[in-house]
Amino acid sequence: MYNTAIVYRNFGDPLVRLQSEKRETGPLAAENMRVKMTFAPVNASDLIPVTGAYRHRITLPAIAGYEGVGVVTQAPATAAHLVGRRVLPLRGEGTWQHYVDCPAAFAIPVPEEIDDTLAARAYINPLAALLMLQHYPPVGRHVIVTAAGSDCAGFLAQWALQQGALSVTGIYRSAIHADRLAASGINPLSETESAAIAQAAGNAERVYDATGGALAQHLLDTMPHSGQFISYGLLSGQPFSLRQHLPVVHWFHVRHYLKTLPAAKWQEAFRMLWAYLRRSRISDAERFDLHQWQAAVRFYQTPGRTAKPLLEMR
Repeated sequence: MYNTAIVYRNFGDPLVRLQSEKRETGPLAAENMRVKMTFAPVNASDLIPVTGAYRHRITLPAIAGYEGVGVVTQAPATAAHLVGRRVLPLRGEGTWQHYVDCPAAFAIPVPEEIDDTLAARAYINPLAALLMLQHYPPVGRHVIVTAAGSDCAGFLAQWALQQGALSVTGIYRSAIHADRLAASGINPLSETESAAIAQAAGNAERVYDATGGALAQHLLDTMPHSGQFISYGLLSGQPFSLRQHLPVVHWFHVRHYLKTLPAAKWQEAFRMLWAYLRRSRISDAERFDLHQWQAAVRFYQTPGRTAKPLLEMR
């Protein structure tokens, strides 16, 4: 059986370094299952490793993609009941391919009422949002999220309200996101509204920041010193300075929490996630065939886009 995969053998620009390769599938390892993929999304977390940012923990050649959904075609006896069922094949091979082998214990069964386009992106952003809210609870707090048009920030904002935040302000770059944020009960603010941001930050006791740079600095300089600033990204490409009088800053990296998570806790986390995802607003999906992966990457890189590109494994 042959398998088409999107592979990188050197680090650099994903549009240059990624290549489609056809290869024969090997034998299935004893504790693994094989999954015929249906969809895999394009995320920053899929593209950044290709650039070499995490080269110290990547062995080349590597297959791109960290999440997606598919149907189990082979499984060990302990997971035989999952053959023919949809799962998230996580913590195994890269997901930008037609067939993925993954540890059976970490494959996540997908509830029947969750459609494929939602299930395909139920890992990277939702799990990061859930873990941040668990470790830095928003209940009874005024909250700010930056990069509010992104999926992760959208989950953070919606779930913070559901968990009892007094208010949530979402700071966005593109005005196209404002109406969607307001419809979810989130106060939308443009990155350009400096005075309004300072006013919101003056009451904010939790800030979940994915941008860094000047915006992060502005928030840190104006929020209460008793607040907590959770940094989980640097989309601006610019750092911010830490001063002694500033609020406590926490650095959140989801992989630090996942690498020691046992299989039982991993499955439990997703049972919670499905409950949250059922009642969440999420961006639309734009489908691309696997051979159109370059178009999908370019679409992902388009400023102001409102849909998530999904690679379809037909």
